[in-house]
Amino acid sequence: ELVILITEKNIIMEKRIVEILKEVLDMPDVDHNLTQKECEAWDSMAQLNIAAELEATFEVSLEPEDITKLTSVQNIIEVLNMKNR
Repeated sequence: ELVILITEKNIIMEKRIVEILKEVLDMPDVDHNLTQKECEAWDSMAQLNIAAELEATFEVSLEPEDITKLTSVQNIIEVLNMKNR
């Protein structure tokens, strides 16, 4: 597992990701520890909606293999950081 550096950029990104998850999953109390496994609302349809919101918010293009990796806040940060290199 990759170690994520705690940078100002990642902190801002994490806050925006949490906001997206709150909105898409319709859950008011999402935090940075949320994973797909523990969230019933995070189904395959939600996964696609999360990907669409991430693409629009962070101006990236996610491939199908990227979308399958979007299973936690930390994994989303890793994918977005890979895309923004």
